[in-house]
Amino acid sequence: MNMETIRNIISAGKAVLGIELGSTRIKAVLIGPESGSGCDHAPIASGDHTWENRLENGVWTYHLDDVWAGIQDAYANMVADVKAKYGVELTKLAAFGVSAMMHGYLPFDKDGKQICEFRTWRNTMTGEAAAELTDLLGFNIPQRWSIAHLYQAMLNGEAHVKDIDHLTTLAGYVHWQLSGKKVLGVGEASGMFPIDSEKCDYDQKMIDLVDSLAAVKGYEWKLRGILPEVQCAGEDAGVMTAEGAKLLDPTGKLEAGALMAPPEGDAGTGMAATNAVAVRTGNVSAGTSVFAMIVLEKMLSKVYPEIDMVTTPTGKPVAMVHCNNCTSDINAWAGMLKGFVDACGLNISMNDIYVNLFNAALEGEKDCGGVVNVPLFSGEPVVGLDEGRPMMVRMPDAKLTFQNFARSLVAGAMTSLKIGMDILVDENVQIDSLLGHGGYFKTPGVGQKILAAALKTPISVMETAGEGGPWGMALLAAYRVNGKRGETLEQYLNEYVFAGAAGSTIAPDAADAEGLDVYTAKFQQALAAEEAAVAEMK
Repeated sequence: MNMETIRNIISAGKAVLGIELGSTRIKAVLIGPESGSGCDHAPIASGDHTWENRLENGVWTYHLDDVWAGIQDAYANMVADVKAKYGVELTKLAAFGVSAMMHGYLPFDKDGKQICEFRTWRNTMTGEAAAELTDLLGFNIPQRWSIAHLYQAMLNGEAHVKDIDHLTTLAGYVHWQLSGKKVLGVGEASGMFPIDSEKCDYDQKMIDLVDSLAAVKGYEWKLRGILPEVQCAGEDAGVMTAEGAKLLDPTGKLEAGALMAPPEGDAGTGMAATNAVAVRTGNVSAGTSVFAMIVLEKMLSKVYPEIDMVTTPTGKPVAMVHCNNCTSDINAWAGMLKGFVDACGLNISMNDIYVNLFNAALEGEKDCGGVVNVPLFSGEPVVGLDEGRPMMVRMPDAKLTFQNFARSLVAGAMTSLKIGMDILVDENVQIDSLLGHGGYFKTPGVGQKILAAALKTPISVMETAGEGGPWGMALLAAYRVNGKRGETLEQYLNEYVFAGAAGSTIAPDAADAEGLDVYTAKFQQALAAEEAAVAEMK
């Protein structure tokens, strides 16, 4: 789109906005509408705000005042970007959608008053509840899920539980305040409570089981009375009210009336941003942590504690392998190397260090020459560890070259994910395409090639995934406007967003795959040393 076209879109109120509240950044992305030419909905402006969670009384939390200060700042920065680029004022939106970190616990009473601190996904205080619910429901309930937090509060006998009138997530809360509607997109809802994919709703049999537990403990509420209504992508999630518009834009310039998309979690927006919402597709998001989401043709044969079951924004079942550790150890070693070259008086940038480190990984031996990196800064449930101690181990005859060292870092970052994904291989899960995004893939071709070999699946990287979750949320908001014509979300993304999108695909190399299988076996042997380090190093 040329500048004049973009100005007209903004002035006419046809632009669409997505905002995502991540763990360290709130970002707003404005996109244009569909034009029918393919590769539509490119970002035309953006703004962000940096924030941090707080550890208060042993609980990881965010204050709701900080939520609104951050959203307003991100929106204001996006508006300023519009003004600077196009010389026009943004006063009206066609549609809007909000997404955020999934899971957590945010309860309110009948007067809309928050009655407990916001307990985020990061808290690991619900082990007893998660284990009991998993056994009761026959469904893996991770500690970070909302229902685990609720049941743990019940087990703890916390006084506020009896007063809960509405329990929601961060995205659900913001949407409620902007629109007055207590709803969630099904992908976000799947991080609160298990979903019946055929009905795009909470699983009623499991609802009944938990209601029975609550009744025995004397609570008068029912889950369906306190949980948000579930909606699939494209459904009517209300409009932005005048109060909501003023909350988003305190200057009062933004008009009410924008169509609201069902609020989604960061998993669902990542699927939309990578066109991974159809069966047999998936995506890998790799940065500080790494997770893979695969859209399934059918449910898995049994419960696996290593695998979360969530859904796409249209309710299809998704197997998620989530690992807490990915690039942190690479970053630490890169920092050490920067210190070395600085000590040598060399003028080498951090970017050059990363590029050379990743490229050297392609020159190492296929199995890393016996050098094994265990990059666990924190616990890693996929390999059964509650804490981490980053370590590198090798046999005396290992070949400790720079290339093997570099390859062990890049491969080690993905080995826990490979271990979890191998479960899906044993379940005969078929994957036609897998798209990677995140900092791990920044150096062209390297992360792609190693992950393709590790998972024995072609890995694609698209240029259009660069804006990530907030762009994905904007796409879902655009679908709220245009999807009423009858296209499925899959058709909409294929035909109007990703048609002709630029990118690259790397197929797995057989020799690389064999070498990484050998490396993974050594990695698993080294976990005994990791366990000993966790036990002894305090």
